[in-house]
Parts: sequence; structure tokens; C-alpha cells
Amino acid sequence: MAAPQDGFRLDGEVALVTGGAGILGRKFCAGLAAAGANVAVVDLTGAEDAAAQIGPAAAGFSCDIADPASVHSCVAAVMERFGRIDVLLNNAATKTADVCDFFTPFEEYRLETWREVMSVNIDGMFLMAQAVGREVLKSGGGRIVQTASIYGLVGPDARIYEGSDYLGGPINTPAVYSASKAAVVGLTRWLATYWADKGIRVNCLVPGGVSSGQNSTFSERYSARVPMGRMAEADEMVGPMLFLASQASSYVTGQVLAADGGWTAW
Repeated sequence: MAAPQDGFRLDGEVALVTGGAGILGRKFCAGLAAAGANVAVVDLTGAEDAAAQIGPAAAGFSCDIADPASVHSCVAAVMERFGRIDVLLNNAATKTADVCDFFTPFEEYRLETWREVMSVNIDGMFLMAQAVGREVLKSGGGRIVQTASIYGLVGPDARIYEGSDYLGGPINTPAVYSASKAAVVGLTRWLATYWADKGIRVNCLVPGGVSSGQNSTFSERYSARVPMGRMAEADEMVGPMLFLASQASSYVTGQVLAADGGWTAW
């Protein structure tokens, strides 16, 4: 019988990661490659650079996941390069082209900004799951892991944003972000039941707050709200992701795994 830890190996498999050049995406791609997978790093920009940092097991593909034609071309290119896709890590999200618009108070939020966020955070997930799903069905099965957020499960605590600073200005959690991430959870459960008898498992990874350049005021306020007393490091999301992406979770589908230091337990 194989050792339990062997279930986490992905030797010879192919993983496609959207948002692969981002803060979490780069960690995810490196973790998948370390587990033995060939990795298709997919992003709007920076994918080739991110793939080069991993090495010969990775290749970069430019894609606008909100554009059906771009998604179709990207998946076709990945199939041509690797011949198969075993794992889709549906990870891409956006703060829009103008971060100030993204953090606009709810009462003044523009419908155009709302739609821009939704076009990536949920429409893009749908398009990529659909396109990759078609290929995975042909091969007899695979895994899809979709990245949501704790704010897709619970509402934000506005008090932690008092005195916050990130990307050069004050921040908050916009309603569109929570709504889009809640939709990711719903899509995950729907796909899990829809494809369960086809050998495709679909699960959702829910990261808590990850330290990525927020000022000390935000970090302290956020950490005080977490049972474990701190924010996460990006590396700490890789293990939970690998569990869901590998055969270690062979009897797990339709589940929402919160790696949040206990935030949603309170």
C-alpha cells in the first residue's frame, strides 16, 4: 500500500493556475511544481516571468480570463504544450484597473466597476472551469480548486480598516468582492455535484488575510481579530491547496476549506 504522504504527489500531471503571476499564484505554482506537476502559469501579464522562475516544469500563458476567446485560445495552447490538464487552480481575481475605484464607498460605487470585478472574479471562473472541464472530461477526471475568501463566507469587520494603508491609500472590503467570492463558493458546490459522477472533484480554498504589504496598523487590528493572533504568510496557503489539488483528498468534493487562522470560527 502506498504511503499516505504519496497522495500529495502530482508526478507527471499538469496543473493550470490562473492568476499564476500574483502573490498567491506564484507560491501555488512553485508548490505544484515541487509536488511533481508540470505547471501552466496563466495570467494577464507576467506569466512567462513567473514560469521562468520555476524552471523547465513550467510554461507561461497570457490570458484575459474575462474574454471567452482568450480563454479558449489559452486552454488550447496549454493542451498543445502539455497534452493534458489534470488540475485547474481557478485562482485569478482583480482589484480593477483603478484601485481607487475598487475601494470606493458603497454609496458611490459605480456599476461599471462592479461589473469589471465580477467579469474576472466569477465570470472568469465560469469560463475557465467550462473550458478546462471539457478537456478533463475527455481524460476521465481531474480536480478543480477555486480560490474564494473569508469575505465570501462572512461580512468584513470594518473596524480593522481604521488607519489602514495598502497600495498607497486607505482600504476596505468592497461589497462586490464579498459578493463575487460568495458566488465562487456557490459555483464550487454546483460544479462538484454536477461532475461528481464524471471523476471531477471540485473544492474551494478560502484564504484568510495574507500579509502582503499592509501597514502595521492594519496588521495589528487584523491580527487582534484572529484566534491565532496573526495574519497568514503566503506560503501557508500552499499546503491546503495541495491537499485539495491532489489525490490526498480523493473522497473530498464540494467542500470549502478555510485557511484563516480561526477567523470564521469566531
